[in-house]
Amino acid sequence: MGKAVKTIGNPLSWAVEALAGSSRYLGSAAQSIRGDDIAASPQLRRLDLDDIGLALRRGADDFAALRSDVIFVVILYPIVGLCLAALAFQRELVPLIFPLMSGFALLGPIAAVGLYEMSRRRERDEPAGLGAAFGVLTSPASGALFAMGLGLVGVFVLWMLAAYFIFFVTLGPEAPASVPAFLREVFTTVPGWTMLILGCGTGFVLAAATLAMTIVSVPLLLDRHVGVATAVATSLRLTRQNPVTVAAWGVVVVVLLVVGTIPMFLGLIFVLPILGHATWHLYRLAVR
Repeated sequence: MGKAVKTIGNPLSWAVEALAGSSRYLGSAAQSIRGDDIAASPQLRRLDLDDIGLALRRGADDFAALRSDVIFVVILYPIVGLCLAALAFQRELVPLIFPLMSGFALLGPIAAVGLYEMSRRRERDEPAGLGAAFGVLTSPASGALFAMGLGLVGVFVLWMLAAYFIFFVTLGPEAPASVPAFLREVFTTVPGWTMLILGCGTGFVLAAATLAMTIVSVPLLLDRHVGVATAVATSLRLTRQNPVTVAAWGVVVVVLLVVGTIPMFLGLIFVLPILGHATWHLYRLAVR
């Protein structure tokens, strides 16, 4: 038999091969988002307030054991927060300072996925350093996690649009002259208080819905080959069965994030990893 001749492919063949590779990747991602058809809905345990304390203690223990790698992962968050604050202090964006800061928390469940992976590996006595955090990008669950991330970004964008609309119909459409002038208008006028009440109410609804949908869904996607719909449904079911505990967890998260922004967002370097690791352990306590 003659030796096969290896030729240089033409652009059409390259395009066909690239399309085939993309199709395989999209098919894999779609399977990741859909999950196993035969996967049973996860069984849940009852949670109480003591479980929150236990999850936080275990999260702090993970942070103590992995802090050098963890700080490298989360140090980006306060930098992003400072950049957002600097951007928001532009005159036209002053009304969006608070929405930007508060909306930052809506992206937390997916931003902490590297921390979940580090905790997951540590409890299995596997290498749990910096490589584990970035290894999530190539995990079988990456497609599902990406879909969840897009969903949370959509919620964040919805919140920003809602916040601007509320400002527009109350104190707008003119941009405030300065930050002090804007604050005076907010706290000393009826339209300002109307904006505060409508904005806080809208933010509370979006934050509560996000918490209910994500309290265990992102760790569950990372831990088991379930679909996005199953993960979100499990999280909603857990919220329905444990409303007081889930609400208390939400309060803990908000309080710690507020504390973490002082001073100059630097506290987030410690608060975010503890919350991220604790979220993983709360998932472990909640899902059998």
